Amino acid sequence: MKKHKPLILVTNDDGISAPGIKALVEVMKTLGDVIVVAPDKPQSGMGHAITINSTLRINKVNIYGVKQEYSCTGTPVDCVKIAVNKILNRKPDLCVSGINHGSNMSINVIYSGTMSAAVEGAIEGIPSIGFSLCDFSIDADFSSSKKIVKTIAEKVLKNKMPKDVCLNVNIPNLKYEHLKGIKVCRQARANWIEELDERMDPSGKPYFWLTGKFENYDKGKDDTDVWALDNGYVSVVPTQFDMTAHTTIKEITKWKL
Repeated sequence: MKKHKPLILVTNDDGISAPGIKALVEVMKTLGDVIVVAPDKPQSGMGHAITINSTLRINKVNIYGVKQEYSCTGTPVDCVKIAVNKILNRKPDLCVSGINHGSNMSINVIYSGTMSAAVEGAIEGIPSIGFSLCDFSIDADFSSSKKIVKTIAEKVLKNKMPKDVCLNVNIPNLKYEHLKGIKVCRQARANWIEELDERMDPSGKPYFWLTGKFENYDKGKDDTDVWALDNGYVSVVPTQFDMTAHTTIKEITKWKL
């Protein structure tokens, strides 16, 4: 009996024409049959947003030479939803999101459109991975990332994925031969110290620009994603969408609410 190739859904949050998704598609084409459904414009920082108060449209495109490619007017999560419910006739064997321009380590996973697409894939019961390169440049070099992407994607296709879990993969901006390896680790306890820079537009009306700096409060020495990336490792964080603080249920129950 002829073995079918894996069906792979590719999406991102930087937009369907971003260099990162081009690199991701090139790798996935070597692993299976690829369908691309990605936002028609950048959607960074959208988190798990969905479109509910406006129309949602898809347009067939021909950019990467795969069987089905669509740009979508919605968010990364919209892209996964519409692919699973309206475009595909079966659930894909793998959903990959990225390669994001810039890291999604630590608290950034909450805000990331890249990772929210992967989380949505996990909600749908699809083995899913979000890939990010620690380089925000539009001219970022994805050659090392492509090798890492292929290694991890092959492992997921072979071993499947634990239920309700996806992978958050961040790749240092290093040449492949300079990478120390791949480290499975936890999300560091860190966050952004944010500032709203107030400015004036030409008409004299105020507007605000979000700025800030990243602060790492985690004392973990070798078991966090921030440590891994700072020390030349690819970080792989198993990520779940169940946000229940299970360890505090007994404590809060004692309050006798």
